[in-house]
Amino acid sequence: MTSSTNPILALGIAAIATSLIVLARYLLVSGFFAWCTKVCRPGLYSGQAVQIRREIAWSAASAAIYGVPAGLTLFAWAELGWTRIYADPAAFPSWWLPLSVAAYLILHDSWFYWTHRLMHRPALYRAMHHVHHQSHPPTAWAAMSFHPWEALSGAVFIPALVFLVPIQIGALGLVMAIATVFGVTNHMGWEIFPSRLVRGPIGQLVITASHHEQHHRKNRCNYGLYFRFWDCLCGTDRGLCQLSSDSRTSGRQRT
Repeated sequence: MTSSTNPILALGIAAIATSLIVLARYLLVSGFFAWCTKVCRPGLYSGQAVQIRREIAWSAASAAIYGVPAGLTLFAWAELGWTRIYADPAAFPSWWLPLSVAAYLILHDSWFYWTHRLMHRPALYRAMHHVHHQSHPPTAWAAMSFHPWEALSGAVFIPALVFLVPIQIGALGLVMAIATVFGVTNHMGWEIFPSRLVRGPIGQLVITASHHEQHHRKNRCNYGLYFRFWDCLCGTDRGLCQLSSDSRTSGRQRT
């Protein structure tokens, strides 16, 4: 932006542009994994056309909401220098680069667990979170299918965090990519990972579709986003669903 640009206009352009980027990211990533589902699990989403259209509509609204704080934060970094985002990897010790990614994922997972669990209190569930649970069973399009108030609670955390915890811009992009892939694959209704990983030591720590689908089945359990730590610590982990390799027309197995 030039120095003569109206700052209000510049902020508005940044927010709109970022909302469109978030929407494009959602359509591309969810669309790709929906295509993978069609190829690898034909018939899995059979009979869910109405639900999928609803998921896309809610997700488009969520993209607009997620894009506003993200756009304002990027403006604050690029134009004002207010955030702890940095471009030069040498600005901090090399060990901080992977540690910052881990820190962001752990903190984001903690925020998600506790806000998600709070939204399962009856009043908040009826007011907002029921929208997400209309996806039953969920599909690859459900990752951002939120009521606007719920979308806002998710949209503000990482933009707020960049004002507090230093992170290199590429590492921040990696965090956002991980968040996107986890959000989509955890809802897609089948495992892209081999059983030995899902049911082995890594699966005891990291959340995949088998864990999150159990949440959509039983509701008041398995609240985490990336890691099972908080669920295990707080007694809300109810294990994994047995996702069938067959299509849903043959029955989506959940045990």
